[in-house]
Amino acid sequence: MSVGIGKRSAAEATGVFILVLIGPGAAVVDRFVGRGFLGPVGIALAFFFALLVGISAYAPLSGAHFNPAVTAGFWSIGRFPSRDVVPYVLAQCAGAVAAALFLRAVMGEAVIAAATVPLISNMRAFAVELVFSAILMAVILRVSSDERVSDSLAAVSVSACVGGLALLGALTGSSMNPARSLGPAVASGEWRAHWIYWAAPIGGMVLTSLASHWLRGDDPRAVGEDERPLGVEGPLDD
Repeated sequence: MSVGIGKRSAAEATGVFILVLIGPGAAVVDRFVGRGFLGPVGIALAFFFALLVGISAYAPLSGAHFNPAVTAGFWSIGRFPSRDVVPYVLAQCAGAVAAALFLRAVMGEAVIAAATVPLISNMRAFAVELVFSAILMAVILRVSSDERVSDSLAAVSVSACVGGLALLGALTGSSMNPARSLGPAVASGEWRAHWIYWAAPIGGMVLTSLASHWLRGDDPRAVGEDERPLGVEGPLDD
């Protein structure tokens, strides 16, 4: 049964709200309570669990993109309709901003800990975010286009990839997600090098999608025999 764009967008907004509330929220709690309360491993685990919960709850509805760059990647290879890109991206950004503003209302200026700011040069940070985003998209494309991968394994694989890359968050914040960076930027007023967190994830995921599409040209899903929009757990009913 198909789900309308309004409900799918609402699912995307809710999923990103959960992601930002729990993932970056863990960094805010770590700062608010005292540095080291959770630590980098605890924060990375928070991202893992947040994404796992979101995908499990909303993948059947919206595909659980939860990321404008993922939506752009699927769109770039014709696996997501152009008419739905703007509603998805707006919903994702709205969910992220709402979660970040909630964190600010609860913990005040500690929300700055959720902001993604590079601790290395901008060009190196761009390269890190580009590569991290490419790795994440490669995993998403793999689990979303192989019928042998179960929904549960797809959810765990994507969540584990984000959690693992989040362990290296000290370099750039390991955003890989423009919406995830936008929310805390709005709530904290920290916009330094914000362009990196849009250009690198979108560039990395679109390039990876195009490369994968070309390399797997013998895959029926890659050449368009199944034109249904893709989510992280596979094609959606449209």
